[in-house]
Amino acid sequence: MSEAPKNSDLQTRATSAIVMLAIAGGAVYVGTWVFTAFAGLVAMIALWEWRALAEKLTDSAGSFTALVLAGCLYIGAAVACLIFLRDQVGVMPLLAVLGVVICTDIGAYFTGRTFGGPKIAPAISPSKTWSGLIGGMVAAGLFAGWIAARIHAEAGFAVAFLFGAALAVLAQAGDFLESGMKRRAGVKDSGNLIPGHGGVLDRIDGMLPVAIVATFVLVFASR
Repeated sequence: MSEAPKNSDLQTRATSAIVMLAIAGGAVYVGTWVFTAFAGLVAMIALWEWRALAEKLTDSAGSFTALVLAGCLYIGAAVACLIFLRDQVGVMPLLAVLGVVICTDIGAYFTGRTFGGPKIAPAISPSKTWSGLIGGMVAAGLFAGWIAARIHAEAGFAVAFLFGAALAVLAQAGDFLESGMKRRAGVKDSGNLIPGHGGVLDRIDGMLPVAIVATFVLVFASR
């Protein structure tokens, strides 16, 4: 991971994170239509930011259109999966998916900050380390295992732990995808909507692939 941010930056990031979690948690708790509206708004903002990146990455109308369409499919599919989880599967599976991504970020941040070490892909994301990835995998795995034990899932703790750890790798892959786009576009953040965090796409980049894969696995496992 990169060097620790200044205290003022850390306080801003923490405050923004608490506000975001409160809004998202409230949308999940209140009901289906509220969460659907919230998820749709997040998707529209993320797609707008994706479009802005696409303008900087492409030099022809055709390639720009293709990249925007790819973003529509990618972001749209992920948000649709989250809505499906809330609508058709239940609140707990949705919270489990959200929790895995949050635990990945927290575990990676503190482990990477504590141990440092070799970078995964410094040309794409200079702050990401192997120790951070391992920490994120362990945190996500423990959270998934705890959820499985709490709801008495047939898969059991060990299987849930491995699933959570695999989703952590997927979350990091989503982060690298967006980081690569930003690096090529020559920008630090996808936007400046969220103080201390950048744009909406910066906050959900790891969630996108996790939402798609986790939804399909959970639906398949429930049959």
